[in-house]
Amino acid sequence: MRYYFIAGEASGDMHAANCIKNIYLFDANAEFAFTGGDQMKAITNKTPDIHITQMNFMGFIDVLKHIKIIKQNFKTVKQSILNFKPDVLILVDYPGFNLRMAKWAFENGIKVDYYISPTVWAWKEGRVEIIKKYVKQLFVILPFEKQFYEKHNYKAHFLGHPLLDAIENKRKDLKKIEEFIRDNKLNNQPIIAVLPGSRLQEINHMLKIMIKVRSNFKEYQFVIAGTNTLPQSAYKLALDNNIKVVFNQTYDLLNLAEAGIIKSGTSTLETALFKLPQVVCYKAGALSIKIAKFFVNIKFISLPNLIMDKPIVKELIQADFSVNNITNELNLLLKNKEYRNNQIKEYENLINFLGGAGASNKIAKQIVEDIAK
Repeated sequence: MRYYFIAGEASGDMHAANCIKNIYLFDANAEFAFTGGDQMKAITNKTPDIHITQMNFMGFIDVLKHIKIIKQNFKTVKQSILNFKPDVLILVDYPGFNLRMAKWAFENGIKVDYYISPTVWAWKEGRVEIIKKYVKQLFVILPFEKQFYEKHNYKAHFLGHPLLDAIENKRKDLKKIEEFIRDNKLNNQPIIAVLPGSRLQEINHMLKIMIKVRSNFKEYQFVIAGTNTLPQSAYKLALDNNIKVVFNQTYDLLNLAEAGIIKSGTSTLETALFKLPQVVCYKAGALSIKIAKFFVNIKFISLPNLIMDKPIVKELIQADFSVNNITNELNLLLKNKEYRNNQIKEYENLINFLGGAGASNKIAKQIVEDIAK
């Protein structure tokens, strides 16, 4: 059978790749085409129709600035899908693009599954109707999302969170501290991990303040998790300040660090799954935040807090995102044993709540079986 995947960012590329790997277990003759990144490319040995580096636009202003590219991306992907003639189109997160593709595909007689629900529970709840009308199967990765869709008379499938699989798959290849230090030419000081995001706009808004925190922790070395989807020049400020940037080693970094300064997003959950104490940060352009506040209706921005519906980790957003506030929280995480252990205990509750590894396999099995019906 033929499967077409669309992912628009690094995390979606990773989850799609794991799903593809598992689809091969149930469909030995599976054929794939996709819009995505290097991880899907590695699994399928095929080139994406559009690479995620050409789709990675964030926020209202950035989308408006790149509207011509986005329109061309729609045109290219639609033609690729028509040429490939898939048995199913599998959309992975990335709702601004993928919800439009769902409608188009449905109208063109193409079966649509959606993997990783758009956050319709946070804003634009009316998008539920788009999903109900155009999506055959929806796979959610947060337990409360299943109940949310049930309220809207739509059956969504919660089969676990695929990050548990991604981390489990990586554990056997994680580096020892001595190897990590040697390979990256680090010193022997304990590490504070800095994850400033995977988009250029995020780094531009946040990295400067994150770096300034270092002067208050001279007994530690700050190490930044870089992404290969951005040019090295994105990290010029860090490199100019003699702060190491490591690429394609985020899980090693989270596994070996003492604490983390983490940009809100998927990385907050990854950090929690490695049981690394963290402070969550977020800052965006003033206009984007004003627009978002008008629409968004959530109590928390970090995934650990959202999933457990309580403040497990400290969130520093916009004006609260400051050198002093990050310093105060890091001091608690590093020097207050009870405070630190409390957060780690909450992480353990979170992991139990998510139900363990195996989601990618279960989702792949259901996708294949549904096509065969």
